[in-house]
Amino acid sequence: MNLNELKERLYVAVVSDVLDQMGYTHQATRIPFNAYTGIPKLMGRCKTTLWADMYDVDPNPYDLELKAVDSCQPGDVLIAAAGGSDRSGIWGELLSTAAQNSGCVGVIIHGGVRDIDKMRAMQFPVFATSRNPYDSQNRQRVIDMDVTVEIDGVRFSPGDMVMADEDGIVVIPKAIEQEVIQAALNKVSAENVTRDAIKNGMKATEAYLKFGIL
Repeated sequence: MNLNELKERLYVAVVSDVLDQMGYTHQATRIPFNAYTGIPKLMGRCKTTLWADMYDVDPNPYDLELKAVDSCQPGDVLIAAAGGSDRSGIWGELLSTAAQNSGCVGVIIHGGVRDIDKMRAMQFPVFATSRNPYDSQNRQRVIDMDVTVEIDGVRFSPGDMVMADEDGIVVIPKAIEQEVIQAALNKVSAENVTRDAIKNGMKATEAYLKFGIL
């Protein structure tokens, strides 16, 4: 099953439930991310960038962020771990265009974005914590890429599968990816059976006792 098929069948809450049951109890973010371009779901593999605020003239503006964007592979989701900073809009139309051309399927930005109407017109998925019209030059910069980063206590490692929707963001560690995906697909099927039973008149308590799903 490819990423697009998985994206259609799975959702963040059910994946988080499965990870919980497997003992991975902090794989989903709690802070709110907005789907600024109106596309409510995103799934792919982490392409990570680590950002820092700066307060001086950048001798090499945009250096690592351009390298990160240009090295995206098909199916990547660019992760910008910027600490939720509101100093600038670190992501916009031009980076989205370049990333999309490289096969990137969307971005998750722990910080500000801009050019929202233009990115919306591109139908490029953008999940971020804020919007900001300021340019990132001399305000924020990428200080590392393709390393494990942390957002809201959740670790994002290069190549991990990541999913975002209106409930939040969840990361599936690569080492347990297949096990988690299969268990999540099974749980979706079981939830569908439970939902149908309740719709047909079964009480919630009876449904839980029978199917073990809530």
